Amino acid sequence: MHDTTALLVELGAVILGLGLVGRLAGRIGLSPIPLYLLAGLAFGHGGLIPLKASEQFTMVGAEIGVILLLLLLGLEYSASELVTSLKTQYPSGAVDFVLNATPGAVAALVLGWGPVGAVALAGVTWISSSGVIAKVMTDLGRLGNRETPVVLGVLVMEDLAMAVYLPLLTAMLAGVGLAGGSLALVIALGAVGLVLYLAIRHGRLISRAVSSDNPEMLLLVVLGLTVLVAGVAQQLQVSAAVGAFLVGIALSGEVAEGARKLLTPLRDLFAAVFFVFFGLSTNPADIPPVLLPAALLALITTFTKIGTGYYAARRAGIGSRGRWRAGGTLVARGEFSIVIAGLAVATEPRIGPVATAYVLILVIIGPLTARWTQPVAARIEARRGAGGGGTAAGVDVGVGGTEAEPVAKSAPERRLGSHDDLTPEPAGEKHE
Repeated sequence: MHDTTALLVELGAVILGLGLVGRLAGRIGLSPIPLYLLAGLAFGHGGLIPLKASEQFTMVGAEIGVILLLLLLGLEYSASELVTSLKTQYPSGAVDFVLNATPGAVAALVLGWGPVGAVALAGVTWISSSGVIAKVMTDLGRLGNRETPVVLGVLVMEDLAMAVYLPLLTAMLAGVGLAGGSLALVIALGAVGLVLYLAIRHGRLISRAVSSDNPEMLLLVVLGLTVLVAGVAQQLQVSAAVGAFLVGIALSGEVAEGARKLLTPLRDLFAAVFFVFFGLSTNPADIPPVLLPAALLALITTFTKIGTGYYAARRAGIGSRGRWRAGGTLVARGEFSIVIAGLAVATEPRIGPVATAYVLILVIIGPLTARWTQPVAARIEARRGAGGGGTAAGVDVGVGGTEAEPVAKSAPERRLGSHDDLTPEPAGEKHE
């Protein structure tokens, strides 16, 4: 078969398969991410039918998928909101880092992966999935709950931390040494600070320069600018993903809203290609030997994430029920864990199977913990006789009213719905 013909056949089959898999995930109420990973495992190296003709295209598509994921994430936040989150949520962010990065780092050292592997696996276990979490909260009807700003604040802190973490990891993977790593970190911090300053002081001018009433022109300018900046960032060893994230932060107002609407379908397509490519690059035979450590790591970090959410909600004055809901909601890992593993797999190939198994487990468990952590905790507390006044098993009163009472949505809460995962689902019933 001619090379072009084989490419078209394979590419068409892959995209059609992704669409069918996404519909299946929607029917059974799961995120499509684990099914995309399984599809990649099935048709990659060591799989049932290796896809060779489209491998190069899939590799480029995966890079674009990472760039678009971070760009759309940056478009969700304004610079002032990020600064506010830094001022108010940094204690919760520090607790999140210590509780959830430490198990990954310790596991990598125990497995003999060395310092670079420890830093990479720490990131895999640390960062929650914004997309999966937003989808779960939408499905459960919790966007107006009092704990939602707390959950969003933790996610924002993680997103900001990625702007520092990714350049540091990239430098370590490149083996540039302490001086090179420090330089990359200084460049990254300088870039973040400069973009935040420009966005706060001159955001309207930047957005006006990019703005266009023609959707086609807006799409081309924003996408071209993002890919260009991502390439320059990659050349400076700052990470293409961070460059895309900074472009998203710099845009605001109607430009950000218009770009988000235009780019969301592209993000969904190429993000799906990214997950498939990660599965393609992982040999299925490598997963069974690491399934036990991945499952153990998933179990430990399930409890540490629940503890993170509980602490953050308690610090915000939320009552017991909202604390448990916040903790259970933060459990899911997904796109960014795979992004980190994808960067590290060339230097430490063993991280790929572990990360794949780990994400598969937690992307399935995450929606379950979001739904059942609070009821289970309330039942356990009731059995122990805790909260005789009804605060554990009954209605818990938080700041300004009952936990079940929805509040008016702030701007970050309204945007949380646009973090929705790759396959939109209708909102489910509300579980108070």
